[in-house]
Amino acid sequence: MPAALIADPERTNLTSNSINAYLGLANGFVVTFTNGLKVYLSGDTGLINDMSTLIRGFYGANLAVLNVGDIFTIGPEEGAFAVTELIKPNAVIPSHINESATVGGVVQAGTRTARFMELVARGVSPFDDARSLFAPRRRIPVFLPLSGTTIEFDGNARCLLGCQGQ
Repeated sequence: MPAALIADPERTNLTSNSINAYLGLANGFVVTFTNGLKVYLSGDTGLINDMSTLIRGFYGANLAVLNVGDIFTIGPEEGAFAVTELIKPNAVIPSHINESATVGGVVQAGTRTARFMELVARGVSPFDDARSLFAPRRRIPVFLPLSGTTIEFDGNARCLLGCQGQ
């Protein structure tokens, strides 16, 4: 962790000894609900192959709540890749964006949230070359978390309530 993000006296203690703070291993969780919904909560993690082998392959997560803040987490391009190529959920909720992404429930152009939503909605990986643009992928709906609004999903990650987004 950069020392600038730590308050004193810890910052002084760390920098005077030329060491950094260790944040621990990146990890996430899969939570299974009684209706069959399996939600992957990414936590503050980066791209990892386990998103494909464990999160999709073993647990079969059908809803992803993905932190895409681009500071200690993946950014919008990496997040779109994780969703379209690795996790392949039925729906996704972007979170922990570290920006004011909406005004009145509408996504603001030029934000990381808008970029993530646009990439996922196109159904292509942000790293595709021209040849693979002709191989369309399944489109994954992106739902915005809004303060004071409950979002409810069925067991297949179809949004039932509070469905702001795409």
